[in-house]
Amino acid sequence: MSSTEAVTAEPGDPERPLACARFLHDPDTQRVLDALEAGGKPVRFVGGCVRDALRDRALDPTDLDLATPEPPERVMELLERAGIRAIPTGIEHGTVTALCGQRRFEITTLRQDVDTFGRRARVAFTADFEADAARRDFTINAMSADREGRLYDPFGGRADLVAGRIRFVGRARERIREDYLRILRFFRFYARFGRPPADPEALSACAAEAAGLARLSAERIREELLRLLEAPGAVESLELMRETGVLDRIFPWPPNIERLRQLLRVAPEADAIVRLAALLRAADRGAEEIDAFARALRLSNRERERLVTLATAPLPDSEAAERVHRERVFRLGATAYADLLRLAAAERGTDADRLQALLALVASLDVPVFPLRGADIVARGVPPGPAVGALLRAVEAWWLEQDMRPDYEDCLERLERLIAEGKPNERGRSDGDARPG
Repeated sequence: MSSTEAVTAEPGDPERPLACARFLHDPDTQRVLDALEAGGKPVRFVGGCVRDALRDRALDPTDLDLATPEPPERVMELLERAGIRAIPTGIEHGTVTALCGQRRFEITTLRQDVDTFGRRARVAFTADFEADAARRDFTINAMSADREGRLYDPFGGRADLVAGRIRFVGRARERIREDYLRILRFFRFYARFGRPPADPEALSACAAEAAGLARLSAERIREELLRLLEAPGAVESLELMRETGVLDRIFPWPPNIERLRQLLRVAPEADAIVRLAALLRAADRGAEEIDAFARALRLSNRERERLVTLATAPLPDSEAAERVHRERVFRLGATAYADLLRLAAAERGTDADRLQALLALVASLDVPVFPLRGADIVARGVPPGPAVGALLRAVEAWWLEQDMRPDYEDCLERLERLIAEGKPNERGRSDGDARPG
């Protein structure tokens, strides 16, 4: 079918179930397909775009995976001949990236395994689409489709997708031994697509091979864990991980799955870091332990700081006065405080409507910036050093006690009074300042 021919197949056309997939008919997609097929060999869509389009033909991902028998050097030649930018992103492994319009195409030469050594498998290029599909992890990821929307499904992935079955291609233990990350990928895909009961062979294989997770890098574990936590079936998947012993290989202490369940009940919008904090919060776990776990997972500095705060800071009292909420927003920031409110609701069984009302109240609070800066203190003759910080803290404490109402001039007046009363001590108060007010 040329790029200009209209698609007349209906979404339910059994011959071409993906004929109405939106990405299939985009001019940029057609241009790339035309360029690759100019060499006389077929091209197919593979992986997630095929799987997801079967669930929702309205999806229109900008990143698409393609497979072709053409060797990577030939792929580069065909793309460049058509004026399409080609990048040899993994040419030694058979992968070329094409950039066309707003889309990014990962084009990989068909491969088959010769020997497998985990991630260091030795492969050879092939012209056999089914041999390439046999290398995939799960049946739902082993489907492909041509430009007319025909589906190629050698391992029953479409039926598994409909039934919510996450099933390995071939023997589960063999596929896991090729790459132990597939254990976590199984639970992540189950959290996204699965329905009970989980595939018994897959569960048995994950339990039997769980020790192999120790071979994985922290970065790969982090990526899978955070993506799992974002999926709609995260709680059910984590329970299966606990039953198979996989969870103990990831977390340094038993995570609180029930708290996560309650969090998702009242605050389904919570992101992966908040969900992780719900799992990790424990009375006997301090900031150092949370920080160590975050570092072991190679979280970014921002993610690590968020996690430590959310997993260790005191939970807010939903019945507190508005002034108390305002002060904690000032100290923690609006986002962190809202997340702590979500965690508090999960911990205490707060009604979802009550939580949303409280979040709306907190979002509406006027939380001003503390007016003074260190330069204001130095300008009044206090030499730079600990005394400056102590005076800032003393004025700030007074300002908070006044519900943040004093303005810049009021704060300067308070500062000058403290300076006149005496040198601030190590607790941040002037020697002559026995009490606030």
